[in-house]
Amino acid sequence: MTKKSKNSTKKKPSLKDKITELESVIKDEKDKFLRLFAEFENYKRRTSKERLELYKTASMELMTSLLPIIDDLERASAEFSRSKDKQLTEGFSIIKNKFNETLKSQGLSEIEVKSGDEFDVEKHEAITQITAQSNKMKGKVVDVTEKGFKLGEKIIRYPKVVVGK
Repeated sequence: MTKKSKNSTKKKPSLKDKITELESVIKDEKDKFLRLFAEFENYKRRTSKERLELYKTASMELMTSLLPIIDDLERASAEFSRSKDKQLTEGFSIIKNKFNETLKSQGLSEIEVKSGDEFDVEKHEAITQITAQSNKMKGKVVDVTEKGFKLGEKIIRYPKVVVGK
């Protein structure tokens, strides 16, 4: 066999075959690009959400350390309200309110709990149970011993409550 006969048995790809092959390659590359683009968009959305969440709770450690001070201010306020010195009481009240408003502007909010509210393990921390005065108070909050707080939508301290049984 000569070289010519060897080549003649080998079929050259036609132009249509080359076009089909190239279209297939383009389709595969386009699919890879779209998947990569979608993955990148998901990454951007996820990191943006994480950044926003971090921003919302960046001050969580500081706020948590301030909670005992808030409790002390509440106790001091109750004592000052019994005082006969109105200027002292008023001055303390102004300072306390300014402090609370500053914390509120940073996203800290009190969890409202009243006596008679339904006890919810997702929202309250029961420290004890006492015999309810009526059947109506069974499974309900009888007393709040410590206020709860949220930073944004995240609970940073659950309200401590006494539940009727």
